[in-house]
Amino acid sequence: MSALATERGGYHSTFVREAGSGSRYRYRLDGGPELPDPASRFQPEGVHGPSQVVDPGAYRWRHERPDDAWADPVVYELHVGTFSSAGTFAATGDKLAYLADLGVDTIELMPLGDFPGRWNWGYDPGASFAPARVYGEPDDLRRLIDHAHGLKLRVVLDVVYNHFGPDGAYLPAFSQHVLTSRHATPWGQAVDFDGPESEGVRRYFLENALMWLREYRFDGLRLDATFAIIDDGPTHLLAELSESVSRLGGPKRLLIAEDPRNQRNVVLPREQGGLGLDAVWADDFHHSLRVRLAGEGRGYYRDFSGSSADLARTLLGNWFYRGHHSTARGAPRGTPASDLPPDRFVYCIENHDQVGNRPDGSRLNRDIPEAAYRAASALLLFLPQLPMLFMGQEWGAGTPFLYFTDHEGELGRQVSAGRRREFEYFSSGTEAPDPQDESTFLRSKLDWSEPEREPHAATLRLYRDLLKLRRGLSGPVTISEVNDGGLSVRRSDRLLLLALEPNVELTLPAGARLLWSSEVADYAAAPEPPIVHEGHVRFPSQGALIAEVPA
Repeated sequence: MSALATERGGYHSTFVREAGSGSRYRYRLDGGPELPDPASRFQPEGVHGPSQVVDPGAYRWRHERPDDAWADPVVYELHVGTFSSAGTFAATGDKLAYLADLGVDTIELMPLGDFPGRWNWGYDPGASFAPARVYGEPDDLRRLIDHAHGLKLRVVLDVVYNHFGPDGAYLPAFSQHVLTSRHATPWGQAVDFDGPESEGVRRYFLENALMWLREYRFDGLRLDATFAIIDDGPTHLLAELSESVSRLGGPKRLLIAEDPRNQRNVVLPREQGGLGLDAVWADDFHHSLRVRLAGEGRGYYRDFSGSSADLARTLLGNWFYRGHHSTARGAPRGTPASDLPPDRFVYCIENHDQVGNRPDGSRLNRDIPEAAYRAASALLLFLPQLPMLFMGQEWGAGTPFLYFTDHEGELGRQVSAGRRREFEYFSSGTEAPDPQDESTFLRSKLDWSEPEREPHAATLRLYRDLLKLRRGLSGPVTISEVNDGGLSVRRSDRLLLLALEPNVELTLPAGARLLWSSEVADYAAAPEPPIVHEGHVRFPSQGALIAEVPA
């Protein structure tokens, strides 16, 4: 045992000569119980166990980070524990060649900070500096990122700075200044980023971000629920983060916010009074499309009509809500954003939230006709906004992605009961699986035999071809035609005709050359091809067509 010497600013330190890489240790505060290090680099026995010393410089990197500009990235979101049957960093690495061949260039890993139990989405952070031990050791994560860089894939990490998990997060035990009652979040008291004693808390999270970027060579961060990072101080934490990241040098790191408020300042440069982040999730696109194709109408979906006109407004303005009244929120929402570059807005038709927060974890392809799914996929990958795929989306995965946790005792029982209450309003009788049941976690694992058989193989061919077509697209969006069931979306000399309903008719300009259709035998067992006649295209079913048109 070694006593800690007092330093300035409330810090304490000691030097233990015999400790080295692999040594395990704990802290004892004022004669209390032994606690793990809140900034531990590894928790080999779980978030409540001893911390382990890790040498961040021991790993020998083989590949440099991709140094070209982020040109039209395509993001692929995945959860390490369910992406493969083994659910490890090593098993994820075995799939990287598949992702590179698919045509994506950026992987987004759901949070990796260690959590209580054996399975978790990652948004119950315990040890925020320690990669989850259930996925492997720190160098296994480094090896995964190194392999990705060798394939010219970038890797972005989802991080949680807006709250601590309900179990295993020990930083508040080390200081009474970590949380504050001045602000509130959906998880309770806010992390104190703007109080008189907040400097240490700010440094904790800033150093966490820089650790992932420096010690693991991540290419960027996705920042969870930034609306709940409340900072009324002179410099917002996220602005300080973007400034700190910009000073790292080398290839650019991407910072992506998750923020449903539609606030343009999130992606405005710092010199223009913004936070200086690079992109923001823009869920209005997803919500509008899902309302139209799947008939959603509960919760926040009440704010969306799903009409072709409203979808067109969203595409042209990057998001739909730009300051007008939101029924679901009971207040105005959003700011204008049509003047901002489209690639600052992340679009998707699936993500972990929109699938996993449904009672049965159902994916979009299960809830709408196959032709409609092909049309939605074509629209997503045609637009200039930054597209994101969720793991398995590219083959229309038949496995659900459910909410799962592994909390102990009373906390686990409360989570199970809360999940049941959350979905009592579903009149269909759908009951959410118990998140604490191991089968819920196991059912969420991707089935990698699916893409080898139909109809999943056909959907995978569709995505491969759409991603190849995307590489030849350029320019902003213009909308040339809108009717009750369809849209004509143009980018430079490419035109997408989109039918959101059967029996839609759209105009095909003179001199157009047909390049691609979603309704062909390569993608569908029983396709209903669009009928082209005298400058018009009629879609017997939902679908999409891409044509080259005169400039």
